[in-house]
Amino acid sequence: MSSVEPEQRVLSGMRPTGRLHLGHYHGVLANWVKLQHEYECFFFVADWHALTTHYDDPLPIESSVWDMVIDWLAAGVNPGSATMFIQSRVPEHAELHLLLSMITPLGWLERVPSFKDQQEKLKEKDLATYGFLGYPLLQSADILIYRAGRVPVGADQVSHVEITREIARRFNHLYGRDPGFEEQAEQAIAKMGKKNAKLYRSLRRRFLEQGDEEALETARALLKEQQNISFGDRERLYGYIEGGGKVILPEPQALLTPEAKLPGTDGQKMSKSYGNTIGLREDPDEVSIKIRRMQTDPARVRRTDPGDPDKCPVWQLHDIYSDEDTKEWVQQGCRNAGIGCLDCKKPLEDKIIAQQKEFRDRAREYENNPDLVYSIIDEGCERARASARDTLQEVRRVMGLEYRR
Repeated sequence: MSSVEPEQRVLSGMRPTGRLHLGHYHGVLANWVKLQHEYECFFFVADWHALTTHYDDPLPIESSVWDMVIDWLAAGVNPGSATMFIQSRVPEHAELHLLLSMITPLGWLERVPSFKDQQEKLKEKDLATYGFLGYPLLQSADILIYRAGRVPVGADQVSHVEITREIARRFNHLYGRDPGFEEQAEQAIAKMGKKNAKLYRSLRRRFLEQGDEEALETARALLKEQQNISFGDRERLYGYIEGGGKVILPEPQALLTPEAKLPGTDGQKMSKSYGNTIGLREDPDEVSIKIRRMQTDPARVRRTDPGDPDKCPVWQLHDIYSDEDTKEWVQQGCRNAGIGCLDCKKPLEDKIIAQQKEFRDRAREYENNPDLVYSIIDEGCERARASARDTLQEVRRVMGLEYRR
């Protein structure tokens, strides 16, 4: 297996829903653009996940994939900094999903909060399918196949990371003990040198006897610094700290993203299902019309009525887009009726259109040259598959599925 630092690797994906809107940008893409400069990032198009709820209407998926990828590129996701790929083009996801299904208790899947939530929201669809029940496990396979230690999610998605941690822990417990595991671990400790070996043993004892989490983190940091042990020994000693076996599938951590519930033109959360979106690369004239028609504080019936920005969806956009001077002007002008709602919307309109011009300019290169988009995804799929194969090779080996003569 190639050397991977899980703590430095991020995995995130989006279902292909076609062209994206500003809610997607502020909720996901702006964070991706930041993370790609801080971690080794894998961003994927979750086309198999789209089939778990839209299996009866798959035709729009392909065009939606390319529209969405162009939006990623337009938003600033850089193929030189992040690996972008399509889930179904990396079949190792499916094989790991199958293998993990052999050890995952049914009750774990049924208790995932979004399982019942989605069934309730999509009552018109027949979701009594094996694929829908198993989609949280497929999400776990998506993460674990890359040994990703960080998964950017909102607070409502933490449960998906938690079940992934449980599955990884169960897998490592079942398959992480090679014959002679303890002897191999002790031999690896000896390679660290007397001083480091003594410190490692002390930290391990503190964690096992006292549950000292600080000792656990210190021991892990100590292992990262060791130059005299192999990657396999390091993974073995990670597991040995906790009294378990070798860490084959690292437990990921949720990387909580700032909550960005961008309001739509009707004041509700921006969503295609509500028909209240402003597209990422929408025509400027259409953007102007949408913003000018956007709902405001219902108390401002007349121009002379004072308003309350805290009750106005337009203020939420100002909070994201405007500088401090503009925000102060809005707060004062709205509360004392010194400005009207159209006055308030104008600087916001200018800011959004200026940002979208950058998106449209960046996207134009890819729209005019679709082969460039295909090549970016082809290269991303190759890199993703190379990493996924390494993990799957180790998984097959410990599960007794590596047949060599």
